[in-house]
Formats: sequence, C-alpha cells, structure tokens
Amino acid sequence: MTGQTPSRDYLIVSPARDEAAYMRRTLDSVIAQTVRPARWIIVDDGSTDASPEILAEYAARHDWITVIRREDRGRRVVGPGVIEAFYAGLDAVTLDDFTYLCKLDLDLDLPPRYFEILIERMEADPRIGTCSGKPYVCRGGQLVSERRGDEMSVGMTKFYRCSCFKAIGGFVRGVMWDAIDSHKARQMGWKAVSWDHPDLNFEHLRPMGSSHLSIWEGRRRHGAGQWYMGSDPLYYTATCLFRMAEPPYVLGGLAMAQGYVGAWWRGAAQHEDAGLRAFIRAYQREALLRGKARTVARIEAARADAWTAT
Repeated sequence: MTGQTPSRDYLIVSPARDEAAYMRRTLDSVIAQTVRPARWIIVDDGSTDASPEILAEYAARHDWITVIRREDRGRRVVGPGVIEAFYAGLDAVTLDDFTYLCKLDLDLDLPPRYFEILIERMEADPRIGTCSGKPYVCRGGQLVSERRGDEMSVGMTKFYRCSCFKAIGGFVRGVMWDAIDSHKARQMGWKAVSWDHPDLNFEHLRPMGSSHLSIWEGRRRHGAGQWYMGSDPLYYTATCLFRMAEPPYVLGGLAMAQGYVGAWWRGAAQHEDAGLRAFIRAYQREALLRGKARTVARIEAARADAWTAT
C-alpha cells in the first residue's frame, strides 16, 4: 500500500562452536539493541564447552531466540563449515518473512544502536544491499581498528537486504565467502559498504584472520582463499605488504602470500564463475591505479542500470 512504512523485521542467524568465552557479551549486546531482531536462530555446531548451557539459558528467557543443535563433527571447520552451519539455521525459517538478514558471529560486542543505524542507512539508499560497521580489537588495553575496507561488509556481521541476498544466490560454501558476496552484489548493481562510526564500531573479541589452529594457519587459509576467488597477483602482493604492518608483524603477511602461492602451485580450484573472477581482477587492478573509493564509485555509477533491472 502506498505510504506504508517498510518493515524493519530482521533475522539473525549465528553459527557457533565453542564460544562460551565470548557469547554472553554478544547475546547481551543484541538483547540491548534499540531495534531487536524479529528472530534469532543460533546454530550450535557441536560445541564441547559450556556453549549449550549458556544458549539454553538465554533461549528460555527470550522467545525470539531459537537454538539448533548439530552433532559434534570432532573439530571446528572454518569457511565452508561456518556457512554450512549458517544454512542449517536459515533453512529453519522462511526468508520471505523478513526484510533484512544478518549472519552474526558470537564473539562480538555490538553498540546498542547498531542495527537501528544500519537499517536507517539502508532505508535512505535502496541500492545498499549489504553493510556493516567496523571491527576493533583490544590490544594493550586499547581498542584498535582491524583496518577493513569501506567497500565490503565484514564477515563477522554481514547485514543484508533479503532481496539482495537472494539475488546474488546467497553465500558461497567455501573460503572467501565473505568477500565473494560483496563483489557479486556490486557486479549486479548493488552497493556493499561498511562505515567507521562510533555507533557502528564493535569489539571483535577474537582477532580476524586467526584460526582454531593458529594465526599462521588462518593467514595461509586466507591466501588460499584469495587464489580461489581469483584475486590479481599484484593486488594481493600489495595486500600482503599492507598486512605486514599489523600483528604478527611481517610474518602474518608472509603467511598470507604463502597460502596464495601454494594454492597456485598446487593448481587448486578457483571459483566456478569466471565472469565474477574477471570482474574482481579488473576492480583490483583499477583500484591499484586509482584507489578503492574512486574505483567503487565508478563501478556503482556504471552498474546503476543493472541494479534497476533486478
């Protein structure tokens, strides 16, 4: 009906395994939101710590929280395992019942107006398909930015317009799902963005790029994922150099490079969408010359008609 206020109903799906050390802060910060989710599906992916007891406690107090328990697979599986658990939660509801969707990790502390502001910004610009705030990590008693680009929504809190999520075909069930989705959205004319703002910046309780095995394994996995995504070698070299300036200094960037070169050397498979891989490489090469902001602005202007047609 004309003039009807758009629904702000949003669904959160949280895949989680062995997050007892962090999850209370995430649970409490979502409960304290000025705009709460209509539903929150938490998928306990075989936790072996106190996670099931904590989740049962919160679900008993809040009827909009539902916990799904999956069998213990014997280990934590990042990348494809996380997305597999995410879809186990998403399959339990009807996505058409919601306007927005968030994939949310349980190792975050969100500011109270986080979702309210994201929704306001998406209402103001209907081309924003996915967005987020920025992650900060505590180092030496101070919150320090994890330095994520403005042209992506971050993986630990992917907030989506459901129509965009469906248009891009959802998440790839593999490593680098959290970058491929933003590139695919931009290719189709949507905007993908994150903002550095006091009411949107959140604390990431576990450093990004780490792993249940070690931070070195996490960085190597990231490099292999960049190969899978089809990243340009020169662009990724610049990325590795950029990451050498943060802990673990120098070696973290080298581990990322090792993962990329190793995947190339083994002839590892790449994402099946050759057109998207070419789009990503073209974006990266232009960004090296013109900068990310100018390149993204040009692509958004050039792809406006593609979005209108979706």
